[in-house]
Amino acid sequence: MTVLAAIQAAPILFDKAASTQKACQLIDEAARQGADIASFGETWLPGYPFFIEAPLSDLWWEANALYLENAVTLDGPEIKAICGAARRAGIDVVIGIAELDAATGGSIYATLVFISAEGEVLGRHRKIKPTHHERSVWSDGDAQGLKVHSRPYGRLSALNCWEHNILLPGFTLITQGTQYHVAAWPGREPDIAPSEPVWSRQLLLSRAFASQAGAYVMAPAGLRLDEHVPERFRPLHTFEHTGQSAIIDPRGEVIAGLAEGETILLAKADPAEVRKAKAACDPAGHYSRPDLFELRLEGRRIYPTGPNASAVEDA
Repeated sequence: MTVLAAIQAAPILFDKAASTQKACQLIDEAARQGADIASFGETWLPGYPFFIEAPLSDLWWEANALYLENAVTLDGPEIKAICGAARRAGIDVVIGIAELDAATGGSIYATLVFISAEGEVLGRHRKIKPTHHERSVWSDGDAQGLKVHSRPYGRLSALNCWEHNILLPGFTLITQGTQYHVAAWPGREPDIAPSEPVWSRQLLLSRAFASQAGAYVMAPAGLRLDEHVPERFRPLHTFEHTGQSAIIDPRGEVIAGLAEGETILLAKADPAEVRKAKAACDPAGHYSRPDLFELRLEGRRIYPTGPNASAVEDA
């Protein structure tokens, strides 16, 4: 059995050093509770840019500049500290960060970083397309990070938020046989009448991916209440994120959660359940039609491959 952890906790907004310290403590606590993998929500370090839906103002630009100042790089002290925490705890970590473009110093990516139990960065994935107001702060990512990482317990992948809603990124991971997946979310948003609650649909996307991939899904969600926002910037805080993290089995059923408050959500993953799910439906394998469809990633065909590749002519 592999023990999965979805960490739901508030970062220290606009303070990457304090947030890093808290992340390390949470990794250590997850390991003490028996976790093999610890997952954090979207841009947990240094936090989701809550100010993006507020009207533009001098205070808005001040917040944006401070957010940029607290973005992190893969070779910076924050990631090195988290790598050290993962190594000491002996667990894998997937954490959302606001990644600074070190070359320009002015752009940020919503990035997921994969860190091994040995304390090494396995890879990163930059969110391909920020959603709505996020585009005022985050840059478009790329497809280089759409990779599944082989670990002792199985194959590990991750996507941010509404990347689960645009289908092809997820299918790209399914073609690589993902078995354990992190669906990183900013957290439950307020219900807006008369529409259905947004969060229920976002949870549905996580459940759908689990069912489609035949994989366990950790869906860590962010937590940010008014009390977590520095008083100076509370005029820009138009809504809260209230968590609701979950862990989902390969049938798409919620087996842990929905979480309230600061907590570490845990669930045991049985690889036999992954095999059962993939035996029933392998959408990039036996339950596919490679003679009808193909998928290219940056000009390179990734589906179909292997013995099925000849079923579609290569342009």
